[in-house]
Amino acid sequence: MSSLSKLKVKLDGGSRGTSPNRSSSSINSHHSHENVAVEQEDINTDDIDENDSDGQNIILNIISQLRPGADLSRITLPTFILEKKSMLERVTNQLQFPEILLDAHNDTDSLSRFMKIVKWYMSGWHIAPKAVKKPLNPILGEYFTAYWDLPNKQQAFYVSEQTSHHPPESAYFYMIPESHIRVDGVVVPKSRFLGNSSAAMMEGMTVVTFLDMIDDVTGKPEKFTLTQPNMYARGILFGKMRFELGDHMIIKSSCYEADIEFKTKGFISGTYDAIQGIVRDSKGKSIYEITGKWNDVMYYKDLRVKLGAKNKVLFDTHNDHPIKPKVRPLSEQGQYESRRLWKKVTDALAKRDHKVATEEKFQIEDEQRKLAKKRVEDGVEWYPKLFRKVKPGSDLDYYIYKNIPNGTDNVEEQIRSILEIAPILPGQKFTQRFAIPAYEKHELQKKETSQAKK
Repeated sequence: MSSLSKLKVKLDGGSRGTSPNRSSSSINSHHSHENVAVEQEDINTDDIDENDSDGQNIILNIISQLRPGADLSRITLPTFILEKKSMLERVTNQLQFPEILLDAHNDTDSLSRFMKIVKWYMSGWHIAPKAVKKPLNPILGEYFTAYWDLPNKQQAFYVSEQTSHHPPESAYFYMIPESHIRVDGVVVPKSRFLGNSSAAMMEGMTVVTFLDMIDDVTGKPEKFTLTQPNMYARGILFGKMRFELGDHMIIKSSCYEADIEFKTKGFISGTYDAIQGIVRDSKGKSIYEITGKWNDVMYYKDLRVKLGAKNKVLFDTHNDHPIKPKVRPLSEQGQYESRRLWKKVTDALAKRDHKVATEEKFQIEDEQRKLAKKRVEDGVEWYPKLFRKVKPGSDLDYYIYKNIPNGTDNVEEQIRSILEIAPILPGQKFTQRFAIPAYEKHELQKKETSQAKK
């Protein structure tokens, strides 16, 4: 039994889940997560394009009200283009190759380590529906947790929350405490209508930190910052719908930078899904060239070799072995947890019953509009429960509220702190503190830590 599993037993006490409005959440679902998984695997509608003539007419009606460049975030899109998962869960697609991240952490060469971070980040983009689908927009206060049992007998886990609705912003936290690896990030997709295409301009950033490695340049734990490519849905008015990644992704450490362009196909020439990038050192010297396709095979070539340099495989998506996250049963989830919240919608999508999916989605979103209106009338400001806003100057504007201890000699305390944020493992219960806003919990923790030192 791992140290994480041992600590789980000690932390199981507490109250049942509470909603973002601090009222007790009744959990009456009789469907387990395993049953949901079987249901969704029977009919994988995420891989089916459903933009038939009726669907195309719906989109045309919506788009007739827009102009190129208009914001799509406030537009209700038809359910047949929706994926059966929330954006909060979709972020975990990028975290399904932990062995590459562990390999990077164990590498003692800084350049080799950086290239493995590039490999890790590039590995997850191909994990997506075969059809053109967008994830469900999380509602304000929605949250999602998950965990992984890793091949090295360690555990990793993930906490995310929707911290803003207009503009939509998702904050997330991931950690492998026994290997001292931490990942923080925010995703801010800003949708735009571009004529026959729609775009999600992906603002935000991912920050990877190796807590036990001190950077020779900064004197702090080694850190990597990573941006995202933008996402495009082509052919929404005419022609076949197709998904593309486009524009530049930047990956940085204190010593190296990778600038990788995701190339979109031109009207006359070019190819789909191609990438081209350069890895440079801090002085601007080119070291590696990166080529290939992000959903096929990616290569790198050493530019320091003047003659006879050959492409080597960076990552082959056909030989990958992703590790999917594990999630607590629905019967244990709070009413604002992603899978429970959207269950009626995703069940309807799995059956291709778009009438029911639309009705259920409307019920969820209409309730949010009523709550937002009441907050305005009462003069009440909404605050996230799991992530706190930080002052300008940090890499991100939201971080997990809990102060996770640093160092290599307090892994059990790190695990305990993470499990106190929200239920992650099966059998965990919600605590009374769960409903308290994140900024208040952060202040309480600071006060308790100060008192403990006296």
